[in-house]
Amino acid sequence: MPGSEPVRLGRKRALPPCPNPLFLKWLTELRDEAREKGLKIQYVYQKAISSLNKYPLPLQNAKEAKILQNFGDGICKILDEKLQRHLRENGPDAPIHSLNKGAPPPGRPDNNSLAPSRKVVMREGVFLTQIMEKIKLFESKCLRRKKKREYVPQKRSGGYAVLLTLYRQSQIPGSKGYMFKMELQTEAQLLSEKSFSVPDLGSKYTAWSSVSTLIQKNLVIKTHNPARYSLTEQGLALAERLESAEQGTKGNTEEGGVEVRSEGEEVEEEEEGGPGVVDLTDIVDIRPGSDVDGTESDSQTTSRKTNGGCLLPGTYEIILCVDFIETTGGSQHRKQELVKELQRNGVNFDVRKLNVGDFLWVAREKVAPVPGQLRAPVARELVLDYIIERKRMDDLCGSIIDGRFREQKFRLKRCGLRRPVYLVEECGTAASHLSLPETTLQQAIVNTQVVDGFFVKRVQDVRESAAYLTVMTRYLTKLYQNRALLCRSRELEGDEGSGEEERGNPSCSLISFAEFNHGAVKNKCQTVREVFARQLMQISGLSGDKAAAILEQYSTPHSLLSAYEQCRSEAEKEKLLSSIRYGKLKRNLGPALSRTVYQLYCTPGALT
Repeated sequence: MPGSEPVRLGRKRALPPCPNPLFLKWLTELRDEAREKGLKIQYVYQKAISSLNKYPLPLQNAKEAKILQNFGDGICKILDEKLQRHLRENGPDAPIHSLNKGAPPPGRPDNNSLAPSRKVVMREGVFLTQIMEKIKLFESKCLRRKKKREYVPQKRSGGYAVLLTLYRQSQIPGSKGYMFKMELQTEAQLLSEKSFSVPDLGSKYTAWSSVSTLIQKNLVIKTHNPARYSLTEQGLALAERLESAEQGTKGNTEEGGVEVRSEGEEVEEEEEGGPGVVDLTDIVDIRPGSDVDGTESDSQTTSRKTNGGCLLPGTYEIILCVDFIETTGGSQHRKQELVKELQRNGVNFDVRKLNVGDFLWVAREKVAPVPGQLRAPVARELVLDYIIERKRMDDLCGSIIDGRFREQKFRLKRCGLRRPVYLVEECGTAASHLSLPETTLQQAIVNTQVVDGFFVKRVQDVRESAAYLTVMTRYLTKLYQNRALLCRSRELEGDEGSGEEERGNPSCSLISFAEFNHGAVKNKCQTVREVFARQLMQISGLSGDKAAAILEQYSTPHSLLSAYEQCRSEAEKEKLLSSIRYGKLKRNLGPALSRTVYQLYCTPGALT
C-alpha cells in the first residue's frame, strides 16, 4: 500500500483589504451607534458590512452599492449623504478609497464583528467568574426549594365539596362508610359553586371532574360496581382540617392554618424571611345573593338546603320526556307528526336521549334565575313510575326476529320504574305483508300483558298515540299535584315497590333522572348475577320471572354448581330446581326446565 501523504500545515491566507474603506468606516460607526442605543438595526448594518467586505471592486458612489446584498435604499441614502458631506469638507478631489491617519484599518474585528475585542473579554473576566458563581448558588437554592406542598383543593370547588361531603357522611352514627355517585353529587352540589352535571361555557369539565384528581392524590378511593366512593386516611385528615376551617376556626391561621390553592397547583416552599402562608378560608364570600358571613340569602337556595332531596307540592311541574329517536330518522314525516300533535295538544314535553323506553315523565323543579349569575341553578328531576315503550306492528315483527323484543322487556323490568307500558300501534293493511303471521304477533302481545305483567295499550295510528300521551300527562299532573316527592337511590333500596300509592300516602319515593338514565345504559358493565340471569333466559321456556326465582336461591353459577355437587344421585340433580316457585301464582318450575338447566351446566363437552 502506498504510504499516506503527510498533512500539510500552513497559515490561513490573509484576506485582502477592503477596497471601500470609507464606506466601511461609516457603516461601522452606524453599527456601533445603534448597538449603544440597543437598536436592532445594528444587525442590519452588520450584514451590510459583511457584504461590503466580500465585494472586491471599488465603489464610486453609494448608488452603486445597491447591487450588494443587504444594501437597501435607506443605507444607500445615508452613505450618499455622508459622501457628499465628505466631498464638501475635503474638496471635490478628495480620495474616497483611502482613510485618513488614525482610522482603524479595514478587516479588523472592531469593524466587521459584533463580538467584543480580546481586551474587553479580559476586562470582564472577573465579572464573568462572579456571575457564574451566582448562577450556581441560585441553582442550588432551587433544588433545595423544589419540595412540593400538600395538595389542598380550592374552597367551594368540586374537590373541596366532595371531601367535605364524604367526611360529614362518615361522621354520621351508623353510616355505611361510602357514598354512591348520584347521592354524592346531590349532597356535594350544595357546597360547590360549579355544577356537577353542566360544564361551564367554553369548557367540557364539571365539578365532578375533580374526583379523578382526588383519586390520583390518594385522597379518595373508588371501589365496587356500581362505584362506591370513600375517604382514605390522607383524605380523612385533610377533610378534618377543611371542616375545622369551615366551622369557624379561622382565627388560628397564624398558628398554622390550612392553605387553600387552585386544584392541581404545585407550590414551592417560600424562602426564609419571605411572606408567610395565607389562609384563604377566612375570606368572606361576597358573591351576588350572599350575606356578609358567606351564607347564601337566596330563598330558593335556602329552601333547597332545608328540604334536601324533597320536592314539595307546587315546587315542581310534570314534563313528558320523549326519546330523540322518536323524532329523528326513519319515517321523518310520521315522527314529526307526533311532535306536532303534542304541540297542538299543549303538552309540555322535552326531547332528550333515553337509554331505555321511548316516553316517560319527570317531576322537574321550578327554578328561577339568580341575579348576578349567567345560568339558572340546575333543576332537580325525579322520574315518575311510568315508562312507555312504543311499538308499531312492523317494528314488533322485526324485534321478535332479531331478539330485541325479549331483551327490551328484560331491561324495562329492571330499569327501576314500577309501571311499564307497551304502546302498540296498528299499521293497517301493512300487517299482512310482514315476515311473521299476524297470529304470532297477537300472541306476543298477549304474552307481554299476561305473562310478563306489562300494561298494553293498543292504538290505531300516530294521532291516537299522541292523544294517549296527552291524556297520561294530564292524569299524572293531577295525580302528583298535592304530593311531596322524595329522592331515593336504587343502589340502597333496590327496585321493589313501596306500596305508597296503594296506601294513599301523599309522598312518593322516586329516583333521579340522572341515576335512572345512567343505570339503564345498554352496554354498561354487568355483575355476575346479571350475566347469570341473561344466560338462564336463553333457555327456551325460561322467562324472566323463572330466572328471578332461580337467582333468589342461587345468585351465581358457582352457588348452583356447588348445590349440584352436594346431590347424591343424578335424579336428585335433575330435580334440584323443579320445586322452586315463581311468579304471583307461585307455580313450580317443573322437572323439564330443571333437567334442561342441569344438562346445560353439568354436561361435559358439547350438547347434542
